[in-house]
Amino acid sequence: MEIRIGKRLISPSAPAYIIAEGCDNHLGSLDTAKEMARQARLAGADAIKYQHHLPDEEMLPDIPMSDNFEMPLYEFLKKYALKLEQHVELKKYCESIGIQYLCTPFSYKAAEELNGIGVEAFKIGSGEMTDIPSLVRIAKFGRPMIISTGMCTYEEIDRTYNALVAAGAQLILTNCVSEYPPDYGDINLRVIETMIGRYPKALIGHSDHTPDLYTCYAAIPLGAKLIEKHVILDKRQPGPDQSVSIDFRDLAQLVDGVRRIEDALGSEKRVHHREQQIRNWAFRSIVSLRDIKAGEKVSGEMIWAKRPGTGIPSRFRDQIIGRRTLRDIRANTLITWDDLEGSPLA
Repeated sequence: MEIRIGKRLISPSAPAYIIAEGCDNHLGSLDTAKEMARQARLAGADAIKYQHHLPDEEMLPDIPMSDNFEMPLYEFLKKYALKLEQHVELKKYCESIGIQYLCTPFSYKAAEELNGIGVEAFKIGSGEMTDIPSLVRIAKFGRPMIISTGMCTYEEIDRTYNALVAAGAQLILTNCVSEYPPDYGDINLRVIETMIGRYPKALIGHSDHTPDLYTCYAAIPLGAKLIEKHVILDKRQPGPDQSVSIDFRDLAQLVDGVRRIEDALGSEKRVHHREQQIRNWAFRSIVSLRDIKAGEKVSGEMIWAKRPGTGIPSRFRDQIIGRRTLRDIRANTLITWDDLEGSPLA
């Protein structure tokens, strides 16, 4: 199972695809959105993602409010959402600096417009995860689809998964908890492992709403092949995503940490080249505790194990006891097989 977004291959054997979720933290400023793209590129993220809102297509003006922001969402989006022509310019800017432009449509019409400007994948938020009619229509554009699963049951995910697989979609599902920010006890990272087994025709990632990096790091050894993290230029800036966003210094730490963890996830146990020199001095060998004369029978009180590990390994102590020495051995000296009667032991 593999999916290509732009030049980047995402697969079980490839490094995790890291998305900096710019959301609407630009507050409608194209210059700020561009600076976020530049900072994401410098931090090493694979992609910077924004959101395309057509408020009247996605919601009624009077909808219930959540507790993560004081301003009604409809009013916020009317004031701060980027226009399509700004997305066009932003996409070109991302291409010029070498970072993948991604965007979330919050309605079918928004997806249609993004498809028209050549977006290379659609990120679908958790709120749209159960909107199967829209998602099946979006799948017909033939772009990879990254879908978050916050607020959803397995049965709801099953329905969407089955519908999109039947539609031929290239699919990435992300484990997600739609709390802003979430309680750590609600995150249940091992859901990633369950999703990998339950949805074999999709890649599985993790979309994170915590204000720090720990759960993103932990998602990697559990099999997440995509990490999405909200970003903001200044954590003091108000906004509906402020409480779940990291700054770009933290993003650089996230990317670096994920790559280090990936490097460390091998399963081969062997003595490595750089361990050999340490092994030589750190292991224990049989050492004389006192002077031993030639012809004496070695007793347990005469020998013990000390560093370095270049002599007779300490595991042979019991087999050495009872042998006679062939020469005088001074106290606190490594004993060799040539000092003893009998054959060396392997």
